[in-house]
Amino acid sequence: MKKCFVKCAVLSFVLGGFALTAGAQAKKTTTKKQTPVARATQAEPVAPPPVDTVVVPAMPDSVPIPVIKKSLRNDNAIERNLVRDRVPLAYENIREDDAVYRQKVWRDIDTREKINLPFRYQADEDAGNQRFIAILLKAVQDGPDNGGVTAFSAVDDRFTTPMTRAEVAKQILGEPVTVPIYDEDNNIVEYKTTMPEVNLDSFYKFRIKEEVIFDKESSRLFWRILGIAPLKRMITSTGIDLGESEMFWVYYPDIRATFARYEVYNGKNYGARMSWEELFESRMFHGRIVKSTIDNPFNQYISQMQGFNGKNILQLLESENIKDKIFNYEQNLWQY
Repeated sequence: MKKCFVKCAVLSFVLGGFALTAGAQAKKTTTKKQTPVARATQAEPVAPPPVDTVVVPAMPDSVPIPVIKKSLRNDNAIERNLVRDRVPLAYENIREDDAVYRQKVWRDIDTREKINLPFRYQADEDAGNQRFIAILLKAVQDGPDNGGVTAFSAVDDRFTTPMTRAEVAKQILGEPVTVPIYDEDNNIVEYKTTMPEVNLDSFYKFRIKEEVIFDKESSRLFWRILGIAPLKRMITSTGIDLGESEMFWVYYPDIRATFARYEVYNGKNYGARMSWEELFESRMFHGRIVKSTIDNPFNQYISQMQGFNGKNILQLLESENIKDKIFNYEQNLWQY
């Protein structure tokens, strides 16, 4: 009886071990079968396609001006050789002792005004594009060694810091623009960096610096232009308007010879055209005074003076007031 009981116990223990082993194998088999189902139902993140490395283009070392082909035949009914041979007349010498009255004046020329529309003449001729800004940039592009001029930085208006052509190009073009390129699934596949395009018609304001002198020896009032600077409106990427500022300065006596070889458009008589040098010397343009040395101890622009900030009408009236002061000084010297 006792031996039978021991045999039953051993048999139960062996059968229990087999049952546990079979259950474990069943669990392993179930787990192996369910794992791929669970993986198939989960949403795994898809790795984005590789993005190309951004390559910033090198800044151009030349001023962006349109290249105009020259005519292979005479594009006029007459031979025109006088334009290329024009030279400006030398200034009349003014002795320092005879200059009894001197004031410096800064003016803004807005080419959208009707009298200043010749500044925006867009025709192409053998000498190049006839826009005033194109003539100015071509003189800077040529440089002083090829009959052009040197551009000076706008850090001041005293012509202290010369600029290279690459620096002038950067002032005109600005910084490179990086644009993302998307695929059909709206994923960024690459970045494209390009230089902004330049529209020469966007430069429609110029600032001139000049000095008015009364010569007692000849009893005349002289206006002598010292420099010309194109203006550019600065707007940040967030849309904040920083106002207008000079891009660079050009010393006017250096560029007089260049202006003498370019003609000004005359809509009334195409044959009776003066040179740009004659236009400036004859004062056949309109410019609003924005700064002067008259009653200006703090050397400020009119827009920066107390009481004139943000008040355009008062600034315009002050500009006319400065003109009247200069005119009245000359008239009060005479007796009738």
